[in-house]
Amino acid sequence: MTEPLFPNPIAHRGLHDRAKGVIENSASAFEAAIVGGYAIECDIQLSSDGVPVVFHDDVTERLLGKPGAIADRAVSDITSSRLLDSAAGDCPQRFTDFLAQIAGRTLLQIELKHQRDTTGTQLLARSVAEALKTYEGPVTIESFDPHLLTAVRQFGFAGRRGIITYDYADESESSTLTAEQRYTLRHLLHWHETQFDFISCAKDALNLPAIVFWRALGKPVTAWTIRSQAEADAAFALSDQVVFEGFAPKVA
Repeated sequence: MTEPLFPNPIAHRGLHDRAKGVIENSASAFEAAIVGGYAIECDIQLSSDGVPVVFHDDVTERLLGKPGAIADRAVSDITSSRLLDSAAGDCPQRFTDFLAQIAGRTLLQIELKHQRDTTGTQLLARSVAEALKTYEGPVTIESFDPHLLTAVRQFGFAGRRGIITYDYADESESSTLTAEQRYTLRHLLHWHETQFDFISCAKDALNLPAIVFWRALGKPVTAWTIRSQAEADAAFALSDQVVFEGFAPKVA
């Protein structure tokens, strides 16, 4: 029997709990996920000087208490800025430091965040692919942006790559996209370019025809973001694993 690509639940941005001082995408959250027996989902952005950092938001206000875009800050500024409410005084990590911390101890589901332009897209993909060439451990890469999936493969990443998707029904959530682009993303019509290995789908879009079709053909599907065991149980009817936060799901 083939071992599943995602055997254990995936901790969304690590096993974080801001009320307890464990902040998303922090070293403390990642360590907690490993202790709990979970895989790790994390987000990678690019600093103004072209260094990949572990950070979700496009802007720094919510997590660092500073105005402005993450892409306009140098890596030295980002990695020396304490994450708000962090009990351990964690700061955002360079991607390479994150890899050194994990050191193959659990599976990684690494999300490459959409960049402002083609230059940023290419640089992020290349930098991440190069960092992973010497990494020893289970790792996958995913993105909402098909161009990032294509680029990271072109720069030498040979591991599993996944497309992140949802129903694209609310135009306000994707205001920079044309109707044609939303249709392409909703129905995964970029397959001939991306040739994705798995799908990470919003929990309320798991019944989309494209998701059902590709899962029937054997593409693993992870469901996000699951916030209770009841939601997890429901999601497993249409997916193969859950990306969770806010509770502790069962580990096989």
